[in-house]
Amino acid sequence: MFVSNNIKLAIQVKANGLYIPAFNKSQNFTNHENKRLIIIGSAHNQHEMHQKIQQKCKLIFLSPIFHVKKNNNYLNIYKFSSLANSRKVNVLPLGGVNNKNIQKLNLLTSMKGFGGISIFKKKPAFKRPVFLKNNNSFKFLEC
Repeated sequence: MFVSNNIKLAIQVKANGLYIPAFNKSQNFTNHENKRLIIIGSAHNQHEMHQKIQQKCKLIFLSPIFHVKKNNNYLNIYKFSSLANSRKVNVLPLGGVNNKNIQKLNLLTSMKGFGGISIFKKKPAFKRPVFLKNNNSFKFLEC
């Protein structure tokens, strides 16, 4: 279980980790990485990725990778791959991932997993599941 944007609540409920959204620029999370919390975050560009690394995020969702209805600006596979490979942190694609383009991601990037919403819409119990790549298959990461 991950708690979004509330370190005190994450510690109180003994969550596995903390999710820091892209809009949160605070450095108040950097001294909590030793409290057995996995810190993950999201970013939309290189600057935000740098902020998440400073916040000690172990995993960063970079989005959107593909075109999505609510945003006409997206990175594309090549820019995602360039940004993801330039950092020593796990970077997962998010945004516009669907059955058609998941194979492109798998072939053209060295991603270790992905996050999505629309690709899993038929499963209403999950809002934003995450899958991690294990050899040539994907494994569900319970969040």
